[in-house]
Amino acid sequence: MNDLVDLVISQWAKECPTQDFAAMSVVARLFRLNAFAARNVNRTFRQYNLHQGEFDVLATLYRTGAPHAMNPQKLVEALLLTSGAMTNRLDRLEQAGLLVRNPNPEDRRGVIVSLTAEGLRVIKVVLKDYLADLNEFLEPLSAAERRQLAGLLKKLLLKQDQDTPGSVGA
Repeated sequence: MNDLVDLVISQWAKECPTQDFAAMSVVARLFRLNAFAARNVNRTFRQYNLHQGEFDVLATLYRTGAPHAMNPQKLVEALLLTSGAMTNRLDRLEQAGLLVRNPNPEDRRGVIVSLTAEGLRVIKVVLKDYLADLNEFLEPLSAAERRQLAGLLKKLLLKQDQDTPGSVGA
């Protein structure tokens, strides 16, 4: 069975028969899958009046464990954002009542960002729906195929993480 990428690659191969399009066939599928996955999860986020980036902030605070709090600079580093982008996300989430900023008891100049009770409730519900979306998206793959794909993608990402300033391996 052919997909759209097969059609595109066959057109390229016809026009440029001496070129190797194997890499394009992989990356084009990654791009298309990313677009489909983003569309699906963004639909879920919209149900909760969130954007992907706001979910990322809530999820980062939640996964750090109780008391679900961090200083904004740690959030910036964890999410690879600029401080301006983080401020905008924090402002919106604070206005929605999902997090609060309190003075940092260890640094009078700083603040600590914490999930509110409502923020904790919302991230738990959104996370459940988000994971359901991801599982539905991956439904054509068996558990073994999912593990294999995760391993292959990790292999590709390790080099990128090592080569990217501010990332996990830097």
